[in-house]
Order: sequence, then structure tokens, then C-alpha cells
Amino acid sequence: MDFLNLTLPTAPNNLALDEALLLAAEAEEGGEVLRFWEWPAPAVVLGSACRLAHDVDEVACRADGVPLLRRSSGGGTVLLGRGCLCYSLVLSYARAPALAEIPTSYVYILERVLAALDGLLPELSRQGTSDLASAGRKFSGNAQQRKRAHVLHHGTLLYAFDLAQVGRYLRAPERQPKYRAQREHDDFLVNLPVGAEELKRRLRVEWGAAEEASVWPEERVCRLVAEKYQKPDWTRRR
Repeated sequence: MDFLNLTLPTAPNNLALDEALLLAAEAEEGGEVLRFWEWPAPAVVLGSACRLAHDVDEVACRADGVPLLRRSSGGGTVLLGRGCLCYSLVLSYARAPALAEIPTSYVYILERVLAALDGLLPELSRQGTSDLASAGRKFSGNAQQRKRAHVLHHGTLLYAFDLAQVGRYLRAPERQPKYRAQREHDDFLVNLPVGAEELKRRLRVEWGAAEEASVWPEERVCRLVAEKYQKPDWTRRR
């Protein structure tokens, strides 16, 4: 598996790169990859089916210049920013039978992520559909986009994130996992106690991502940004 440690200059480009890596693998122009990136300022990213008006305090975002974006995968709306490491995996279904179905693929992938993070916090566990938590407090949300032969699985790892800002820009989700117990964002979330480089090292070891990729699908990224990610009608479609 290749390793790509790359944050592009714009937030739409970073979202596009995840999808471009998946499409490249599907076209047999790329393979399995583990990517890391981190956006240095607050940015709201909706899941593909999320409703902007339900999830986001748009007045607060506009007042503070926080951009609104939408990704191609499912899952809930998230706030990115400094101290929130994004990781992306493009995996072939041929790697493991569990990857062929959504529920079993989450188990397979998230159990490996938990193994990589072992010992960092007490009572690490999978929670809800696609969360990782410590003693009932969430530090990772995850989502997927699936194609014929590959899955894009990406998620967040909170490690030095300003938890208090989440409630300023995001509303409490209408659908909540049972373990959340109606808690506000800053009481529900928790940071991992190590830095980004240690998190990257642990995940690289767990997934055997030894080779650093020297190329990435630049043309696909440009095309996806122009056709989708920078268009208001994509972001505001729901």
C-alpha cells in the first residue's frame, strides 16, 4: 500500500483528491493508498446526503468566514480545522471478504484503526455505525464511498482540536447514536493525547503503508473541483 501525506492548497481540492484516488484505483491507474491531510482553519464539510439547514449554523459560519463544503461520501456533517487529522484509505475488495459489505467493512477497518491507537486512551471502542470513542466520548467519525472494486474509507482523528468551536458552527444532529445520550458537542467529543506525526506513524505501521507515493491524480482533481466541489449547487443541493 502506498502512503500519501499531502494537504492541497484549497479545501475543495482536498476533498476532490480523496475521490480522485478512488476513481484512479477503479480505472487501474492507481492502487491501495493511505492518505493524510489536515486543514489549518475551521471548515464545515457535509456528507453527501446531509441537509445544510438542519446541520449547520450558516449565520455563524458566514460571520466568521468558515467555508461550507460537501464531500462525495455518506456520514454526518463535520467541522475540520487545526488539530483534526484526516485520514483516507482506498482499499480493494479483494483484500478481505469483509470489505464487500458496508457493515462488515466498517468493522474490519475500524478494528484495525483501534489496534493502531491501542493504549492512547482508556476503553477504546467502536460506537454507533462508524464512530470511534474512548469511554463513550467520540474522537473519530468515518464515512465511505463505494465503487465496483474499491472502497474509499475516510475519517477524522481529533488530537488537539478546539472542541468548543464545534457547537458554534454545527447544530446538534437530528439523528444521534444512542451512546451520545443527547450530549452537547463539547461534552461528547475528546482529543487523542498524541500529535499528528505519532498518529500517522501508528496507522502506517498497522496498514503496512511503507512506500511514499510520488505521483497523484492531479488532472482528476482539477476536473472534480471544476465539475463538483467548488460549485455552490453541489454544496447546497440539500
